[in-house]
Amino acid sequence: GSHMQQPEGVTAPGNEPMAIPSDYKLVWADEFNTPGAPDAKKWRYDTSRNKEGWYNNELQYYAAGRPENVRVENGNLVIETRKERLTSMADYGGQEYSSGKLFTQGLADWQYGYVEVRAKLACGKGMWPAIWMMASDGSTGWPALGEIDIMEMVAWDPTTIHGTIHTKAYNHVIHTQKGSRTTAADPCGQFHTYSLDWTKDRMLIGVDGHAYMRFDNDHKGNHDTWPFDSPQYLILNVAIGGWGGQQGVDAAAFPSKMEVDYVRVYQKR
Repeated sequence: GSHMQQPEGVTAPGNEPMAIPSDYKLVWADEFNTPGAPDAKKWRYDTSRNKEGWYNNELQYYAAGRPENVRVENGNLVIETRKERLTSMADYGGQEYSSGKLFTQGLADWQYGYVEVRAKLACGKGMWPAIWMMASDGSTGWPALGEIDIMEMVAWDPTTIHGTIHTKAYNHVIHTQKGSRTTAADPCGQFHTYSLDWTKDRMLIGVDGHAYMRFDNDHKGNHDTWPFDSPQYLILNVAIGGWGGQQGVDAAAFPSKMEVDYVRVYQKR
């Protein structure tokens, strides 16, 4: 798994309205209406790289089952970053910060569909909140099976929202990733709706019903350019450092939180 640092290329702009198609139905959702821990039938914690350290020179420790970092309250999922060293954890890797990363891997995944997430993002220099997807079949490694970044924001540029896809042919390591960006009003103070519309022919990524990123299937049967005909699972996290830390990490920013009002996935009836 990756989620790599990205340069600023804007290579696949789109500009069209976006809405849940009328012939789609809701197939999976979490409204986050039950206070406490997130629903274990829907979400798992990703702690896989705590000991070694996370990719992209990120600085966070992702805690599991720890309400200080991940909880449901007031109808929202909260992922909170904190400045603290969790030295008592068996997999502690020396991190100065704690955060949370939830994913649906092994519990739910989808091939095509319309994904809608209403969220308020985490601000403060160093934060890197994200809503993204990875292929359930990880056998060929990143990025051959594809990554879909529905929303990324780096808090040193807090009104810019990025949508990006990565494949073997198009990824940031070789500076060919396909992405675009848009601006949103006060994403850390206001809820916005972040959406992906994924069909066999193309992807749209948008904010508040407006697609700013489009990626078309070239229909050449080439997995390197379009690996998106297999299921992907969903990920919600707030990283610290990496792309988010290009202008440093502000110690005064902690605690900082991303709040998610709902996650909804629709597919064709």
